[in-house]
Amino acid sequence: MGEQLQKLRVQKNMSREELAQEMNVSRQAVYKWENNKGYPDIGNIMKLSELYEITLDELIKNDRTFQKKISIDEDKKKENDLTGPGFYIGIIFVCFGLFVDLGSYSIGITILGFLTMAFYEDLKTIFWNVKKDFNEQ
Repeated sequence: MGEQLQKLRVQKNMSREELAQEMNVSRQAVYKWENNKGYPDIGNIMKLSELYEITLDELIKNDRTFQKKISIDEDKKKENDLTGPGFYIGIIFVCFGLFVDLGSYSIGITILGFLTMAFYEDLKTIFWNVKKDFNEQ
């Protein structure tokens, strides 16, 4: 995909800086896209498609790695639905906070429950990163 993006930019007689300004991203972002060190998000892919006057299909069809990344992202979305452990753990905290009288701690436990439901995957990632860093020391 990177080579194709670079070729399309050159065909439009644009520098990376000009494209970055047009796309409202940094020049480094354009560099990463063109050197396969990162991918534009879906909004930027749509802008690139319009700018280069090609279909989205033409932009991503030949890049198997990008197609796999899209399907991985879709799988992650499915993990964040209401059937995950974060939802159930959060519900337990919320119910405990609402129905057990612990004074001002009840409010904190209820809030913790809502935060757990909303950010379970992020909290899990942070926990494992902290654990890994602790083990390395």
